[in-house]
Amino acid sequence: MPPSTAPEPTTSAAPRRAGTAERLRFTAEVLLPLLSTGVIKRRPRGMALAERLQLDRRSIASLRRLRERHGDGPLPMRLAGRPLLLLLDPGDVRRVLDGTPRPFSPASWEKRGALSQFQPHGSLITRGTERASRRRLNEEALEIHRPLHHLAPAVVRAVREEARLLADRGAVTGQLAWDAFAVSWWRTVRRTVLGDAARDDHRLTGELGRLREAANWSVLLPRRRALRARFLDHLRQRAEAAGPDTLAAAALAHAEEQGSDPLSQIAHWLFAFDAAGMTVLRTLALLATHPEEGGRARDEIAGTDPGGPRTLPFLRACVLDTVRLWPTTPAVLRQTTEDVEWRGRTVPARTTVLAHAPYFHRGDPYAPYADRFSPDMWLDGRARADPALIPFSGGPGVCPGENIVLLHTSTWLAAMLGEGLVYQLVSRLRPEPGRPLPATFNPFGVRFAVH
Repeated sequence: MPPSTAPEPTTSAAPRRAGTAERLRFTAEVLLPLLSTGVIKRRPRGMALAERLQLDRRSIASLRRLRERHGDGPLPMRLAGRPLLLLLDPGDVRRVLDGTPRPFSPASWEKRGALSQFQPHGSLITRGTERASRRRLNEEALEIHRPLHHLAPAVVRAVREEARLLADRGAVTGQLAWDAFAVSWWRTVRRTVLGDAARDDHRLTGELGRLREAANWSVLLPRRRALRARFLDHLRQRAEAAGPDTLAAAALAHAEEQGSDPLSQIAHWLFAFDAAGMTVLRTLALLATHPEEGGRARDEIAGTDPGGPRTLPFLRACVLDTVRLWPTTPAVLRQTTEDVEWRGRTVPARTTVLAHAPYFHRGDPYAPYADRFSPDMWLDGRARADPALIPFSGGPGVCPGENIVLLHTSTWLAAMLGEGLVYQLVSRLRPEPGRPLPATFNPFGVRFAVH
């Protein structure tokens, strides 16, 4: 097949390949930190160590050195015998995301090896003609273009009820940490995805967690087929029993129209909601330590109906900037489906293309937003115009669940801030205004004193 003729940036000549020393340093400073913290399921101990050593800061510095030496063109290298193309320029990120799924497929070799552990037919790892129908199921069931999903009333009800119980516990104990929050968060997720009867089905999400732990190792571990079969059968029973006001019901309805298996899509939604919960606690930490933004968040929810669905644009902007600062998908992967002409070089088919989100999200060292909490940039258009900022990916492969995630997270924050409690961050690490925010922020170590 002839090389792709898609438009390409021309700001620099083709770079030479990374040398042996550079490949070893890239592996040690970028890839190993990603693997040690857990790409598919975060490892608390790995995250604690990464925070203590601020490993993301080192990764960002490592990529900046490569750009200074080789220029802004994508840098080819070989790792473990496989070709890799490392992106160093925002324009190249836009080109790759706009070229999804062809010639840049999201179903990369590494991603298929990981996600097939629990979602063998997920749209994200599907190639060929079936991808379109599975992607369409996700877009239609999650209502990709609607800020407020038609299930928003059910989401708000579940969040308010679980947040009130969590607030009562916080008022009694005087503290809030990840373990208590995670229980309430997962109860909300199971209710909105699978119905109220699944609220306390910890076994289901426990099975998913074990499969995700295996998925951390991608192709290095064999498929846990027996556990996957039990999990998918368990998930099928829950999905078929879910009431009409659930995302599972929406998936089943659209699956009949698309002729697509919905279980892998639902499994992916459950997986993605885990990272969303981490973002809620990180955002609450930012609002607790940034008085101006915290006051604006409280002003936004004041005087409104707490039981009704609301868009809450400022809180959504706070969530988006939190994901910018601490990306939930730090490694954005694509794989070329054919030979691609790129800045005077032919990139062969089946090459993995990597965009390191922390490097791009922190921007140029002189960018005013790089290490600051800047939610306003998501309200005035600056962030959307910057191809380097991809909290929910971008292009035709943009995350179809962006709005449903923002609905859950902003509603949770509104519920927590509206319960009459004050959250004082007492973690070891405090992201404070006026100082560069930490590049690594461990959600499992976040702790609040509750007044």
